[in-house]
Amino acid sequence: MRCVCSPCRPVPRHKVRSKVLSYNVAGLPAPYNIINVEEDFNSHAALYASDTHAYRTPTSGGAGIGSGLNTLSDYSYIDLDRVKWNDCNANGGDCLTPKGFTVVRVKIADGAWVDVYNLHTNAGSDAGDIATRVKNLAQLGICDGGTNSRYTRDSDALHSFPSSTGTTDLWVQDVRGGNFPASGADALIQAQLVACEVVDKIFIRSSPAFTFFVSMFTNEHYSFVNVSGHPPSDHYPIRATLSWRVSTSLRLADAPGGPRGTTFNDIPALLTTSIPKLTSITIRGANRVDAVSYPPRAPSHGGTGGTAYAFTLNAGERVIQTCTCTGKYSDTTRVFYLSLLTN
Repeated sequence: MRCVCSPCRPVPRHKVRSKVLSYNVAGLPAPYNIINVEEDFNSHAALYASDTHAYRTPTSGGAGIGSGLNTLSDYSYIDLDRVKWNDCNANGGDCLTPKGFTVVRVKIADGAWVDVYNLHTNAGSDAGDIATRVKNLAQLGICDGGTNSRYTRDSDALHSFPSSTGTTDLWVQDVRGGNFPASGADALIQAQLVACEVVDKIFIRSSPAFTFFVSMFTNEHYSFVNVSGHPPSDHYPIRATLSWRVSTSLRLADAPGGPRGTTFNDIPALLTTSIPKLTSITIRGANRVDAVSYPPRAPSHGGTGGTAYAFTLNAGERVIQTCTCTGKYSDTTRVFYLSLLTN
């Protein structure tokens, strides 16, 4: 049995910096806190052999089997999910391997969790490729990876992507002062290196519990060339140094439970305007905890088994600590115990 107690205390309001890199890979010099790699196929073992990150996603297979997407991180993660695109365009071989995106939930500090997406969309520039990329990006939210898209390319999906997802393109914000390149204009490939538009992008999105601040966006081309001046990839490596800060009033605890469960937090549903008052909590259970809810503001999470135990918080009463104990049942991890301590 494993038990974890999480006191509900605010995190100090300070800024911290993290370095992220997106690269269509063949090698990984220099230190970065989080690296998303694309086309990590048959050279995966060599790539990981020289890498020192403590947390790395396992390969999904070589070309034709895997997506080629992996994340290497100095921070621990949970909930690795690999999602294949619903659509692909056979032109250029995009349907020969299961392209898509990955997502991991990364703990970058106590109380600070970030969902990190990595993607590799349909390549090419004909009408079928562009139409497929529009559908690819429609499956996404915040992301970091190879979009194979340019703002200057007419009919590509990028201009609507930030507004539809609430994300910020770090190259547009930091290098171009927030001004998007015009759709249909000449491709920005002859400008100074960092001013060039590349098809790899980094997007960010803050939340009520966690705020990003852009410190620097760079093209790391000269950090990756060999002694002859040649790069190991046909894509540029792009880097962002991000400052971030957690909320003084909201804190995300570690997620208890097993890998077969579905993690949840209700911040997107509950905190669209202000922080709501918690007035009641319902826990269902018998031999194990089956569900928890706090009506009427949030849905129930879990099943319908056991008995429902509901209690109402008095005026001024609040939860100050949660304790959960997990163990094995039928060879899967279950929550056997949940307690809530109030003031």
